[in-house]
Amino acid sequence: MSQTPYERVKLARDGKRPTSQDYIKNIFKNFIELHGDRRYGDDRAIIGGLGRLDGIPVTVIAIEKGHSSKERVERNFGAPHPEGYRKALRLMKQAEKFGRPVICFIDTSGAYCGVEAEERGQGQAIAENLMEMSTLCVPIISVLIGEGGSGGALALAVADRVWMLQNAVYSVISPEGCASILWKDSAKADVAASSLKLTAEDAKSLGVIERILSETDIGKKEYFERIRSLLVEEVNELSGDSDLLQKRYDRFRRIGMVETDKKA
Repeated sequence: MSQTPYERVKLARDGKRPTSQDYIKNIFKNFIELHGDRRYGDDRAIIGGLGRLDGIPVTVIAIEKGHSSKERVERNFGAPHPEGYRKALRLMKQAEKFGRPVICFIDTSGAYCGVEAEERGQGQAIAENLMEMSTLCVPIISVLIGEGGSGGALALAVADRVWMLQNAVYSVISPEGCASILWKDSAKADVAASSLKLTAEDAKSLGVIERILSETDIGKKEYFERIRSLLVEEVNELSGDSDLLQKRYDRFRRIGMVETDKKA
């Protein structure tokens, strides 16, 4: 029997799922983490650095929730501050300078919404990422591996290719948040989840993503090898595309388009 959208949400949040650091460890060689946004500090909710993908130099940027309770606190449960997004953008611009493809792994319920984040310009940091990524002159691939929540996820997903794991979710708001706003009752999260079109199949049908990744062997060596192989294939294809920016622009312009009856 197929899972309901809210059951998918629970699977996406499962603490046993591989996190971004597992993907980095098992897919890339010689990864070197870089720190700081050169303005305020380093945000541990976002891991960024340089690595090799089957010999190809790439920049990797990933939102990390952590595994243990201690690590989750240190990573702010995968809710980045403005300096995290500014670090990500700094590394993307560096990747552009040296001609390195950018690969992002996304797993967040949303950007941190505390007072200090707002004081340091959370909204502006996200907006700058959206704007700058749209014109970045190197290939960008973003993979949603768990939760893809609101602008916090979108800030790393203005890409040439966006993929989702089979049980990942991608939504403008969490089901609980949606239910609290619409019905003043977070207990109706399952109803909200069904309306939000947040599953991988929904996103694929709407043109929001290009590929759904099977989770049959998730966490195993074969699983990471499969993801690595797909990334290598896609990076090679995108790297040879001389019309990358126009196609990226067209990709996002197509999302949400509805055909109307010309006779009406």
